[in-house]
Amino acid sequence: MSNHYYSESPEVKHNRQQHTFDLRGYAFRFMTDAGVFSKTGVDYGSRVLIDVMEIAGDAKVLDVGCGYGPIGLTAAKLAQQGHVTMIDINERAVELSRENARLNGISNVTVVQSDIYAAVKEQRFNTIVTNPPIRAGKAVVHRIFEEGYELLEPGGTMWVVIQKKQGAPSAEAKLKDLFGEHEVEEVTKDKGYRIFKATRT
Repeated sequence: MSNHYYSESPEVKHNRQQHTFDLRGYAFRFMTDAGVFSKTGVDYGSRVLIDVMEIAGDAKVLDVGCGYGPIGLTAAKLAQQGHVTMIDINERAVELSRENARLNGISNVTVVQSDIYAAVKEQRFNTIVTNPPIRAGKAVVHRIFEEGYELLEPGGTMWVVIQKKQGAPSAEAKLKDLFGEHEVEEVTKDKGYRIFKATRT
C-alpha cells in the first residue's frame, strides 16, 4: 500500500474536509484529504515557518513538498508581483494545492507533480521554502538542501522548518556545509521547531 504522504499515488480512501485558517493576516480556506500531510489542518511547524518567512513582493518562490498548499499559497499572497511554483511528489497533494489556489482566488502560482526537483531543474528561484518530508529519511531531506542550493539565484534564500528531535542539528550542519558557516541563521525556535534561513552568496 502506498499510504505515506510522500507516495506518488496514495491508496487510502478519500476523506475530504475543508478548514479555515488565518495566515499572515489573510483568511484562507483549504480543502484537505486523507493521504496528504497534516490533513486535519495546518501543522504547527508550517505555521511557525509561515509566520517568519521573508518573501519579497516580486520574488520567484519554490515551495518544496507543498502538500495541500498552506506555505506556498501564503507566499503567493506575499509575492503579489512575483510567482510561486509549488511541487510535491504526491498527486493528491498537487490536485488539492491547485484546488486551494482557485478556492482562495490565487493566480500567481504553478503547481507541479515532481520527484524532488525533477520537474523544475531548469528554473532558478529567489526563495525556496520547505517543510521537508522527515519520514522520507535523512537522505531525501539532504537532497532537498543540496539540489535546492543549485536552483537558488545568488543572494537567494532557503527557509527550512525542522523539529529538533527529528534531525534539526544534522540539518543545520548540512546547510552550513552547503551555504557556509556564516550564511545559515536560526531565525526562531518554537516548541521544538527550528526555522533556518540559508543564503546563497
